[in-house]
Order: sequence, then C-alpha cells, then structure tokens
Amino acid sequence: MSKAAISRSPDFNELVRAFGRIGLINFGGPAGQIALMHREVVDERGWIDEDDYLHALNFCHLLPGPEAQQLATYIGWKLHGVKGGLAAGSLFVLPGALVILALSVLYAYAARLDWFAALFLGIKAAVLAIVAQALLRIAGRALTTPFKRLLAGGAFVGLFLLAVPFPLVVLGAGALGIVIALRRPDWLGLKGDASSVTDLPRPRLGATLRTVAIWLLVWAAPMALVLALLGRSHVFWDIGAFFSQLAIVTFGGAYSVLAYMAQEAVQGFGWLQPGEMADGLGLAETTPGPLIMVTQFVGFLAAFRAPEPFTPLVAGLIGAGLTTWVTFAPCFLWIFALAPWIERLQNVRWLKGGLAAITAAVVGVIANLTLWFALHVLFGRITENAVGPAKFLIPDWSSFDWKAALLSILAILLLFAAKWSIFRMLGAMALAGLALSFF
Repeated sequence: MSKAAISRSPDFNELVRAFGRIGLINFGGPAGQIALMHREVVDERGWIDEDDYLHALNFCHLLPGPEAQQLATYIGWKLHGVKGGLAAGSLFVLPGALVILALSVLYAYAARLDWFAALFLGIKAAVLAIVAQALLRIAGRALTTPFKRLLAGGAFVGLFLLAVPFPLVVLGAGALGIVIALRRPDWLGLKGDASSVTDLPRPRLGATLRTVAIWLLVWAAPMALVLALLGRSHVFWDIGAFFSQLAIVTFGGAYSVLAYMAQEAVQGFGWLQPGEMADGLGLAETTPGPLIMVTQFVGFLAAFRAPEPFTPLVAGLIGAGLTTWVTFAPCFLWIFALAPWIERLQNVRWLKGGLAAITAAVVGVIANLTLWFALHVLFGRITENAVGPAKFLIPDWSSFDWKAALLSILAILLLFAAKWSIFRMLGAMALAGLALSFF
C-alpha cells in the first residue's frame, strides 16, 4: 500500500461504520452497489483514489461470484488488511441476508407482502437514478481515449444485443488490452515506462497457499458437518453442493446464472414452483445486498419443505444459513489469496493495459445493466425478439408502470438537480412509493 493511500486510510471503527451503512442501503444489484461504493469511498471520503478503485473493480470482474461484495472485501483489505476485508465484505451482505431471511419466513407462511412491494417501488426508482449517475461519472473518468470508448460501446452491444457471455466480453477485452499495451499504449492512455512491479514486498507463495487452504476448510466445514450428521441423502447436502458449484461458475453476477439456477431448483430438485422463483427474485431485487442473495430464498424454501428431523422453521433457517455460507465464503478466498499479487503487479505494463481495457469494457457492462434495470423498473412485461444474431428486449407498452416512471423522474431530480445525499433520497423515495400505492 502506498504512503498516500495510508495517509487517507480511516481507522478500523470508521471503516466498520461506513460499510455498515453501505450494507443497509446497497440496493439495485451490482450497478447500483458499485455506484454507491464509488460515491462513498472515492468521491465523499477519499479513502482510495479513482485509479485504485477501478483497478480493484477490474480484478473483481475476473472472479466468480458477486463482484460488488468482492469489491467491498478488496477495499476493506486494502485499507485494513484481512481484518478490514472480513469486516467490509461481511457488513456488505449481512443486512440484506437478514432481510431476505425474514421475508422468506413471511413468504413460507403465506404472509401478504403488498406493503413491501409498494415501499420498494420508490427504492427501485431511486436506484435507477443512482445507477445513471454512476454510469455518467465512471464513463467520464474511465473513457479517456477513443479506443476505450470503442471498447465500451463494443461491450454494450455484445452484452445487450448479441447476448455474448459475460466472461467472454471481459476476458476478450483484457486480452486485447494486453496486446494494445505492448504495441500502442497511447490508445489506452498509458504513459511512462510502467514496466516494473510496485515497491510492495513480494507476496510469499507459502503464505498464499496457506490462505487458500484455510479458506477451503472454512468453505467446506459446514458440508463436512452435514455429511457426518445427516449424510449425502439429506436436502442440506443437496443445497450445499448445488450452491457451492454455483459459487464457482457465477461469472458476471447473478444474472448470468439465474436461468440455470431457476431450472435446477424448479425442474431438477423440485424445491420451488415456477412462479416462486420469480417471487424470490423480486424480493432480492428490492432489498439491500447482492442479487445472488436470491439463493438464500431458494435454500430456505428447499429445507422448509423437507425439514426432517427438524421443524420446518428450524430447517429453513439452517438451509438459508448454509446457502449463504457456501455462496460467500469463496469470495474471501479469492480476495485474500490473490489481491496481494494483483497489488504488487499493478504497474506492469501488460497487466495495466489489460485492466485498463477491462475498465472500458466495464463501462459497457454498467450501461447494459442500467438499461436492463430501467426496462424492468418501468415495464411489467419484457419480451425478447431475435433478428439474426441480434436479440432485442421489447417492452410491452400496455404494462408501462406510470407510478415507477413518476417516481424515477422525482429521484433523478432529487439526485441531479437538488443534489440530495443517497441516504436521504432513498428514504424519501421509499416513503413516496408507499404514498403513491394508495392511488
């Protein structure tokens, strides 16, 4: 860590308070969460600079799992080591996990959630404004050359129109960036020699392997307990094994695996009915925390409906906890094992070029998420039409939600014109959504 970074570092208690607050208001999926953290730790607090933030974000986009939670863990680690990473990464997901757990219990007992949907209609509109602001800010700072703007546009077209797999977009941009950095570094805005490692001490391979071993044991511990006490035939084993597998292949966030998860949960295991998966996704989209938290809803209902030898509620709580554990424990493994190496190598030209290209592509990724999110906030039904290799999302105009549109306009005015803080604006929009439900 550089001296400049150390001079701007918060004390540990300040870090805990900040990420506790972020954990309570990080609505809107990866785009909204990345935007919120950028505003909190870069714009308002200045704990890390723009380059370090984008460097961390680029690295996290290469990892399986929820990139926003891994970004929080990386920032915490950069500021306060392993202790900071554990605090920031855990606080980022715990509030949302508790909310989803409570709502899963209510859902299982057939409680009505109309008031909740009304409350969070305003929050979804607020998140749309936050995401739009983040897109404009990050694009303005990251797309500094024509080639970077071309990469961003290509990533957007590839994801939104051509349905190119997310890993292919990010890895392709990184590979292209490596080549361009060696041949035409000015296309990526690279200056100077930038061919050596930083002055950080070289990470020890033994320490890295020890970190991997420890976190593999942490990840596997609850599964070993299930195997010893209940065996492989119990629903807890199926839950843990399935979501452990999902944690390894979830590149590009929850959207990239939702279809597969829904198919397996409904048709493969028979844990949910088809409409229930959509209900769980709706709950996850309107609560704080990563969208992948929908897995906890699935794990709760799966165990709730096959509870032996426990009561349904106890089984559901264990199933939800097991799902959350095996989903998020790998995130700490990737960050604590690999981040020290990435930090040391960040000035190597080929790596810097690859990550700079990924930065540009990520702007296209956020633009894709922004448009996707806007369509699903403003319209109740979206259909997909294919024309050759291109796929278009076509909104059903009869499902246009005038309340969501009105709230979105209000949120944009509060954030852009009135310049309200995110926390104040979120609170006001939640109340506005609840008030508008009476009309």
